[in-house]
Amino acid sequence: MNLTLLIVVPFLTAIAILFCKGLKQVRSVSFAGAVAQLVLVGFLLTAYWQQHASGSTQFLFESIVTWFKPLNINYHVGVDGISVAMIILTALVVLAGTLVSWTTEQLSKEFFFLLMLLSTGAYGFFISLDLFTMFFFLEVAVVPKFLLIGIWGSGKKEYSAMKLALMLMAGSALVFVGLAGIYFHTHTFDVVQIAGMQIPLSVQKMFFPFAFIGFGIFTALFPFHTWVPDGHSSAPTAASMFLAGISMKLGGYGCLRVATYLMPDAAHAYSWIIILLATIAIIYGAFATMMQTDLKYINAYSSVSHCGFVLLGIGMLTRTSINGAVLQMVSHGLMTALFFAAIGMIYSRTHTRQVAQLGGLLKVTPFISTVFIIAGFCSLGLPGFSGFVAEMTVFMGSWQNPDGWYRFATILACASIVVTAVYILRATGRSIMGPLNASHAKLTDATWNEKLAAGILIAGIVIMGLAPFLLTKLITPSTDIIMNKVLTIMTIQK
Repeated sequence: MNLTLLIVVPFLTAIAILFCKGLKQVRSVSFAGAVAQLVLVGFLLTAYWQQHASGSTQFLFESIVTWFKPLNINYHVGVDGISVAMIILTALVVLAGTLVSWTTEQLSKEFFFLLMLLSTGAYGFFISLDLFTMFFFLEVAVVPKFLLIGIWGSGKKEYSAMKLALMLMAGSALVFVGLAGIYFHTHTFDVVQIAGMQIPLSVQKMFFPFAFIGFGIFTALFPFHTWVPDGHSSAPTAASMFLAGISMKLGGYGCLRVATYLMPDAAHAYSWIIILLATIAIIYGAFATMMQTDLKYINAYSSVSHCGFVLLGIGMLTRTSINGAVLQMVSHGLMTALFFAAIGMIYSRTHTRQVAQLGGLLKVTPFISTVFIIAGFCSLGLPGFSGFVAEMTVFMGSWQNPDGWYRFATILACASIVVTAVYILRATGRSIMGPLNASHAKLTDATWNEKLAAGILIAGIVIMGLAPFLLTKLITPSTDIIMNKVLTIMTIQK
């Protein structure tokens, strides 16, 4: 399996879009490119299972090409179970986002070009085993976000786009310092080589905060989360889906793959700080969501809370909690993309996202309302959906840590579920149930492309909720390797 195809296919799709004439061609090429990505990911998953069943090494389908020999910079790619899970998530959100954007007419060619460019950066990031290459693709995924919000956004779009760009660039700067610190000690950017070295604790403690906080900014680490509500509220629907479903996962993946995996000593030493910040994000995000009256702000602040579970699972440093963190990344990516899709469908018909101005939508838009309710149930962790599986795994893994402070943090995180249920049920009741607003009596329900987009994401949520062992079996060997390094350090320290 040639992993470079995961970069080439969306990039060539983006280039082909620039030569399209008319909206119809742009749609067709974008849809074909998104489908091709999903098919390619299907082949990757099949090939990965076959190779992994034969007892192959951690990273499969590796290839190395020298980029700049004097600094030992290589195009080194490969995948393990965690990266395959993130790639599957990316393919699903890309296809759903393309379908949701079907009616985009303003600068449609440029819009779909940027969507495909963003997906190119995401795929490149997840398959990179060279820190410099990983950083390169991280930056490739930042620029399209700024343009998508600044050009096609709504409300305070210029302010939101600039705030997002400045915050993420600050995160990138911190990441670069952390990666540079690793390089100057190991003289290599190769993840596999660095993982086999023993970096002194003093060096790890110095550069771990840069890497973790830098990546953490991308995944709404408190108190650097403030770009999330503004960015989501102003972004067009597909951009919100990409931003929450894919881009925020770049940060969680970086915290796990780079900071925790390569600097396990420091991860253990700073775990109490990570857990503190994650717990604050979970509680703060939940209560802040209760105060919101705009549907996009509700989903944005809830994302701060849900991404806190990812960081909580990483900070707890148990096998089960790390598995839970990965499951939560996938679950949140699917759920929040579905939520933003439903909100976008509602906004395009009612021209409002204010809960007080909605009501009774189930009577005139039953499909869209059902999608909204499913996304809400997944968000509050209803059994049968992916949210329940992911959050319960994080909770169980967190409770396995015998430390009193860690268990207290776990209890606080669990308590947030009650708050989540309150704001989800209240928003659903006021927007979807109740008397119908007279001005919305003639609304039309979802179109074929919107139904297909929602169906793709719902299928992922339900499959993960009913058969979590499929994803757990995929990621467990990779999370075990990370945990083995951490446990070795903890044993030595004892």
